Amino acid sequence: MTSEELIELLEKIQKMKCETNTLELKSAESGCPKRLYDTLSSFSNQDEGGIIVFGINENDGFKETGVYDVNDLQKKVNEQALQMEPVVRPLITAAEKDGRFFVSAEIPGIDLADRPCFYRGHGRLKGSFIRIGDSDEQMTEYEIYSYDAFRKKYQDDIRTVQRATLSAIEQSALNQYVDRLKQGKPNLAALEDREIYELMSITRDREVTLSAVLLFGLYPQAYFPQLCITAIAVPGKEIGDLGTAGERFIDNKRIEGNLPEMLNDAIQFVRKNMRTKTIIDPETGRREDKTDYPITAVREAIVNALVHRDYSIQTEGMPIQLIMYEDRMEIINPGGIYGRTRPNQLGKVQPDTRNPVLAGALEVLGITENRYSGIPTIRKVMKEYGLPQPVFSDERGSFIVRFGKEPEKDMMANSPDGAAKYVDKDLISFCETPRSRDEICGFLNLKSKAYVVKEYVAPLIEKGLIEMSIPEKPRSSHQKYFTTNSRR
Repeated sequence: MTSEELIELLEKIQKMKCETNTLELKSAESGCPKRLYDTLSSFSNQDEGGIIVFGINENDGFKETGVYDVNDLQKKVNEQALQMEPVVRPLITAAEKDGRFFVSAEIPGIDLADRPCFYRGHGRLKGSFIRIGDSDEQMTEYEIYSYDAFRKKYQDDIRTVQRATLSAIEQSALNQYVDRLKQGKPNLAALEDREIYELMSITRDREVTLSAVLLFGLYPQAYFPQLCITAIAVPGKEIGDLGTAGERFIDNKRIEGNLPEMLNDAIQFVRKNMRTKTIIDPETGRREDKTDYPITAVREAIVNALVHRDYSIQTEGMPIQLIMYEDRMEIINPGGIYGRTRPNQLGKVQPDTRNPVLAGALEVLGITENRYSGIPTIRKVMKEYGLPQPVFSDERGSFIVRFGKEPEKDMMANSPDGAAKYVDKDLISFCETPRSRDEICGFLNLKSKAYVVKEYVAPLIEKGLIEMSIPEKPRSSHQKYFTTNSRR
């Protein structure tokens, strides 16, 4: 960052009057803040890094106080950065404005393989932080574990289940799987079945693996009671809303069994609890029955949850949740996105695979293609169904898929040709923290910034639901968009 860019950033801060997920403000009028470790950690642990600006008092209406001493401040910031593991290398910039001096420290995001970055004085468990909105939050033990699992390539799907034996496996299903494996593979077919078990991780050192139990077990929940799906249908838009008779749930089911059984039962639960509309074509008179959600999309989302959830000991006490609300459906999966893939990249790049043995076995069984086509398929059929695009979010140890049931009338914006374009209501919530065009494009899974601003953001600005941080320069590269009344 140049001095001129820092001055421009200071002006932007005075218009925005808030911190963001990549911007932290510190006063530093009387000395260097003593505890920068949390922010150094949280910015280092996100891809985009972040900027700390010294010389602004957030608690006094974002007053520009300036810093006490530029040289000493730079020295002390670097001293704290050297106490991080791995060491943080901030890029320091100083600038003068209205007779006062200001300093910025740009903190680069470190590679995923080196995370978490933490303060050595507090140790890895207590000194690791993550940025949530405009605050630094201590990482959970699971979040730290997730970095280790990716870096060290833990194979949780083939850890052994000590109490399980082959007698707890449905032999006919296992035999069918082995027969499919042998097809077209003469070298594999020449091996004894017990050797194939070891080779394909059905067993490890003759002990049954978790994948085998999940795929072919007679009752996997005997060993892992929470490796199931809890499915509920609620009478309102939030859990806790009551129906006309005071009921909390329209339907409530614990779905158990092996993975193929849970997949089938979960789909049946959704079929049972969604409406089917009868639509008559006025021209042909033909009748069409249309469900709230396309079953193809529902199936793909449930398969993804079963295949890609975290099966480590860290999350084995957490079930997959399937929640059907009045206006949407959510599938909540234990374990955030694995590896380097970000939500806006889903379906566009080949992702890292958390459970490769499980995914490969389900491909052999014909349950999944294992070609990373699930999310593109979901998007395609939702569009064909006339429904809003699904929202995928990674929320601190959980991956959530949200399906909207139908566009809400108060969230419609008419295009010049009169066609109604759905504006996702989650965009308003997303902009409670000021967002750039790139961030909004990533959230909506769209590439064209001009299209996103014209078709999604501009209608909300016209309705007074979203504001610009620099309204006098609508095309500024530093423009941010935030929900009305979200500024503090």
